[in-house]
Amino acid sequence: MTGLYLGIDVGAVTAKAVLLDGDGQVLARAVVPTGLDFARAGAEAAQAVLTAAGAAAEDIRVTVATGYGRRNLAFPSLSLTEISCHARGAYHHFPQAMTVVDIGGQDNKIIRLGKDGRLLGFRMNRKCAAGTGAFLEEIARRLDIPLASLESLARESSDAVRLGSFCTVFTFTEILTLMRRGVAVPDIVKAAFRAVVQRVAEMEALEGQVVATGGVVAHNPFIIPLLAEATGVQVLVPPDPQVAGALGAALLGRDEIVPRY
Repeated sequence: MTGLYLGIDVGAVTAKAVLLDGDGQVLARAVVPTGLDFARAGAEAAQAVLTAAGAAAEDIRVTVATGYGRRNLAFPSLSLTEISCHARGAYHHFPQAMTVVDIGGQDNKIIRLGKDGRLLGFRMNRKCAAGTGAFLEEIARRLDIPLASLESLARESSDAVRLGSFCTVFTFTEILTLMRRGVAVPDIVKAAFRAVVQRVAEMEALEGQVVATGGVVAHNPFIIPLLAEATGVQVLVPPDPQVAGALGAALLGRDEIVPRY
């Protein structure tokens, strides 16, 4: 097995890897916790896809790294921005003009693409945890419930509770007030999901075709109808939305294209 292409997206919460063959077919994908060691996480994700595909490191023709911790990896052939890789990954599944909304563990990205896949503009939110996976993790901790339970709880909600503040710190004060009033936990969780959606919608007006990616989308798909409701636009989700950046990195390596963004 030779001529393979590896994409690694080292995020603040997880490291993702995708391995492609020469025809661009996905041979394996992996997601591992990042922890405090970006280099270890990236190497572990890379080894996981090689093992799953029955391949060896010498079979890889090009390795492209992206994400928050991409510069911590010593073995990639190329390092590219999250913007270029997420754009390529989303466009692979939906080759049309679109707005990519990536909701990650520590930041959000809005990327606008033309019908040919070229970048028209982008915006990132790195200044506040509200609207990210970190916000939902903190909500789960404060409510003393497993993070994995948020999705099912939100779907149980029967009341349209809303949180007035989008600041993480102030939101917790609101949640305590709601709990003292006896508001049901599912209604509070759904309100937290709505707060994530609203934070994204505040970044930039979403128009045309919207494609949602990221770990938050992968683990909490209930956010998709809430996003569509808040913006009034259709929202598509690619297969395995959490690995869209790693897929895009691998595709750019195979395309032998180095974006300028």
